[in-house]
Amino acid sequence: MANLARNLLASAARVPDRPAIIFDDVRLTFADLDAASARMAGYLTGKGLRAGDRVALMLPNVPAFAVIYYGVLRIGGVVVPMNPLLKLREIEHYLGDSGASMIFALPGDAAAGASSAGAEFVAVEGADAIDLRGVIGGSEPVTEVTDRDDADTAVILYTSGTTGKPKGAELTHANLDSNQRTTAQTLLELTDNDVVMGCLPLFHVFGMTCGLNAAVAAGAALTLIPRFDPSAVLDVIARDRVTVFEGVPTMYAAMLAAAAGRDTDLSSLRTSVCGGSSLPVEVLRKFEKAFGCMILEGYGLSETSPVASFNHPDAERKAGSIGFAIRGCEMAIMDESDAVLPAGEVGEIVIRGENIMRGYWNNAEATAAAIRESWFHSGDLGRQDDDGYFYVVDRKKDMIIRAGMNVYPREVEEVLYEHPAIAEAAVVGTPDPMLGEEIAAYVVLAAGASAEPAEISQFVKDRLAAYKYPRKVTLIDALPKTATGKILKRELRD
Repeated sequence: MANLARNLLASAARVPDRPAIIFDDVRLTFADLDAASARMAGYLTGKGLRAGDRVALMLPNVPAFAVIYYGVLRIGGVVVPMNPLLKLREIEHYLGDSGASMIFALPGDAAAGASSAGAEFVAVEGADAIDLRGVIGGSEPVTEVTDRDDADTAVILYTSGTTGKPKGAELTHANLDSNQRTTAQTLLELTDNDVVMGCLPLFHVFGMTCGLNAAVAAGAALTLIPRFDPSAVLDVIARDRVTVFEGVPTMYAAMLAAAAGRDTDLSSLRTSVCGGSSLPVEVLRKFEKAFGCMILEGYGLSETSPVASFNHPDAERKAGSIGFAIRGCEMAIMDESDAVLPAGEVGEIVIRGENIMRGYWNNAEATAAAIRESWFHSGDLGRQDDDGYFYVVDRKKDMIIRAGMNVYPREVEEVLYEHPAIAEAAVVGTPDPMLGEEIAAYVVLAAGASAEPAEISQFVKDRLAAYKYPRKVTLIDALPKTATGKILKRELRD
């Protein structure tokens, strides 16, 4: 049957003594992780939880996350991953909307949120939330796995909220298993000799599918860092001989800066993958040159489990492209009438296939709006070239209309990243009484660099059409971001 937890049992039987989870000096073998998740399953059934019950998991990247995650799946439960930085009202919404009956979290706001929502709070304490013995120590292990159907929900994953109120995407056992398998086999080419860098949050679909689920199914090790720190990541790559790095664009830019002038052995790296948002071409080129490691850029969303398209390792890579649709998935570009557009024309990216969510939890209206004629409508603007490669132009919401002319922030940002003094940049539209919208750029300078707003504005003006360059340039210390490193353009607009 389809239960995603069976992948853990298969790897534990095949490579029981191989490390599954690495966390500083802690090493959990596959046999250890299997046994701990079985005891967690026993704890949950002792609490009266059954198949279909929702359990919230609000932890950073620590071994306890994997133990609880597979323990919940093992009994046929539904995992509700939550960002540990959420505040009280957000916790209340996630728990109340999902109907989770229990939440595992660090002590703090989660306890009050659970009380308000009528959920049981279970504190995960110990050395950085590693030690679950105080919770599950006396529980009888449940070694069997509850049968589930392909279409049964495994995870309710709330969208990031960068474009509105979070909605719970229901990802099925088949969605997640298909997507991790395709990722591991055709993109990462994982074996049980690989070590995957786990600095993407496991509560996010990118880290969950491409990190945790893919590594566990392949018998590879996942080395965890609770919070991204570029210097710490470089140390862990050298220490654990990491072979696969997974990150978002801001992580690649930060690692480039941290590696400058540093003598660290990064020779074990063979593949890096990037998603979450568009990777500036200049960052890709500089990273590959400095690290001697190929970057595969791709695209996906919470609702697509997440991977939808990628530059594949055995095909031509096109800088700036998100590649072509992965195995078991189709993509197209559609206009506002849901008609497929020819190559070269800009429209909405739509996706269908094995990876598309079941729907939004308890939100039939939003589901019907997002999935039409089996196609999931991403809300992203893109185009396809004559070779079948896709390119993200921008979020539909992010497109700027200045004096009747469409301006795509991504194009302006690519030029900004070419400026030698700029480390990070984001472009948004701001209201203008005469033009409708004006173009505004928020810029973070590289360490030790200097540049004036007027000079940056002129730099772009020299390289793009006159209506595209930012008239407003603001220097700031840091861009607002989600926990996964995605830039919160809504906050910049506000």
